[in-house]
Amino acid sequence: MRSKVYFANLRAKNERENRISKISRLFELAGLGSVISERDLTAIKLHFGERGNDAYLNPVWVRQVVDKVLAKGGRPFLTDTNTLYTGSRSNAVDHLITAIEHGFDYAVVGAPIIIADGLKSKNSVEVEINKKNFKSVKIAGDIYFADSMIVLSHFKGHVEAGFGGAIKNLAMGCAPAAGKQRQHSAMKPQVKQEKCTVCKKCSEVCPTGAIEFSSGKALIDHNICIGCGECISVCPVRAISPNWESDVQSFLERMVEHAYGAILNKKGKVGFMNFLINIVPDCDCLPWSDVPIVRDIGILASLDPVAIDAASLDLVNQMPGFESSLLERHLAPGEDKFTGIRERDRIDHRHQLHYGQEIGLGSTEYELVEI
Repeated sequence: MRSKVYFANLRAKNERENRISKISRLFELAGLGSVISERDLTAIKLHFGERGNDAYLNPVWVRQVVDKVLAKGGRPFLTDTNTLYTGSRSNAVDHLITAIEHGFDYAVVGAPIIIADGLKSKNSVEVEINKKNFKSVKIAGDIYFADSMIVLSHFKGHVEAGFGGAIKNLAMGCAPAAGKQRQHSAMKPQVKQEKCTVCKKCSEVCPTGAIEFSSGKALIDHNICIGCGECISVCPVRAISPNWESDVQSFLERMVEHAYGAILNKKGKVGFMNFLINIVPDCDCLPWSDVPIVRDIGILASLDPVAIDAASLDLVNQMPGFESSLLERHLAPGEDKFTGIRERDRIDHRHQLHYGQEIGLGSTEYELVEI
């Protein structure tokens, strides 16, 4: 059975067609209000953006969702989890400061912020899932105990997953640091020695000190490496890459299983919105934002995380790519944009959709309803 995904483009000719109005209409038409009961503690899961990044969701758009939850009788709070790597969101204090600096304060969004895994990412619940890679997964405690959840995702590229949308927002975004580490544990980056310029940017971001230069080039100690992928993102000469042949599929499956665990106790209590705006090549976890790879497309809403990501991916691929962006190939309409970035043609990023359907997270079959 095909899941319905509601879509609003970004054209506007009057105040009834602005983005604020479209977010409100999408919320209603997609049935997101149906997941909220009177006095629900409703998590609004989003990404506040790393300091230096500016592609994250506009707080004014988030406010519209907060207001819809309040109108349904819910008690909303904005939430995310601390990062595995060092940066401006690795603990709850720095995370809250970054969120406020990016405009997510109460005066703007109308709801408090709760970092769901606690001060030092120790607040979590072990959720039994009994899947191929994990028997149980760690989920942030305050997300687990929320009565309902609206997941707001900035759809964009990702260095290891190919793309990041609702599934990745559930998987990485709802897991404490230990859960993130479990997902990344399959990824062990390798250094192409002939390309390494010994700039040492990789070692500066490595959270475990797994990179050293005793041989005159970067070396990664896989006994210490936790597979977070930060070194891959910051290497200016692309000398570091995952083990494409053995790691990526396992990483995607581990990610999907965590997404499954994040909403297992919330049957019928989770709704999703994907924003296909500022479709940049990398995650909002980076302390910068590159130029988009395609033009802004629109906003989607659904009750199915797999269907909304499948629809988002198809809409992106229908667009012509920007030659001045990180896209190296696949610029023509209909070609897969995320495999045109760097070496990402070696990532079968649709595997996260197919595996999500296989384990019961959602359906890859969808009906796109344009409003």
